Amino acid sequence: MVKSTGTGSALRGLLRGTAVVAVLGLTSCALFPGDRHHADRPAVVVDTAGSFRPGLSVSIPDSLAADFTQLQPTLGGQVGLAIMPVGGGRMTIFGDWTSGIAWSTIKVPLAIAALRHDSDTSIFEDAEAAITVSDNDAAEELWQSLGDGMAAAQAVQEVLDEAGDSTTGVAGPRTKLDYTAFGQTEWTLANQVRFASRLPCLPQTFKVTELMSEITPDQAWGLGTLAGSAFKGGWGPDDDTGIYTVRQFGVVPTQSGMVAVALAAQADSGTYDDATAILSRMAVLLGRHLSELRGGTCAQ
Repeated sequence: MVKSTGTGSALRGLLRGTAVVAVLGLTSCALFPGDRHHADRPAVVVDTAGSFRPGLSVSIPDSLAADFTQLQPTLGGQVGLAIMPVGGGRMTIFGDWTSGIAWSTIKVPLAIAALRHDSDTSIFEDAEAAITVSDNDAAEELWQSLGDGMAAAQAVQEVLDEAGDSTTGVAGPRTKLDYTAFGQTEWTLANQVRFASRLPCLPQTFKVTELMSEITPDQAWGLGTLAGSAFKGGWGPDDDTGIYTVRQFGVVPTQSGMVAVALAAQADSGTYDDATAILSRMAVLLGRHLSELRGGTCAQ
């Protein structure tokens, strides 16, 4: 399994404003300005007709598309990879995996909702455990802190709606494996990368995005192999087949801003280890093309 190589400390330096302009070429905003007041929230950049603000296309290079086409048959599983600029822009999706259970990736909007609802130290500690080591008991505490099931679901849904994802339904029946209800949310790859693209720009999200840069090394596969990334993974077996789905989303720095990335895999072998290895191979491919991608920033 891939181990972390200083991801957390690298991003924390950027989060504190050190060398942001020099490293990322940013001039208009902080990397993660999520603690600003609501008045500073960026304007929506995707209109109902699907047009985008000029200059915010990821501009996927032909070489990345060609390399992914060559890589996919060798991965040994069903895979999906979605890329989009932070702040909004054109979305590009590769692969044949398009949707599935959110698993622990839903802990990101859950933690945001809980910290907005209650800033008590104990809530932050639960958020820290839920994000950095994916502690299910801590996530359950966050869920309970939001009220009954319907109230909690509504609070998390409001976070998703802020990021332009109004179709993901939060909370469902517990499965026979007794996973937490919120973890059984269906979350498409497209909606997840759209959420990731808005995440750094939403108010009161800084603490959670910073925690996403401190993921425990044994979960730092996939985007965790890319320096400066902030991410969260989730995984679990299908109730009937036992085949593991492993997925992950986050933001990755480029020379011109940040790109949002969501990726997922189901290995032909059905195992967790093989699926995480697939995500790491896709992330390595993406890493080879980061210098060619044009990222985005949060509007002032």
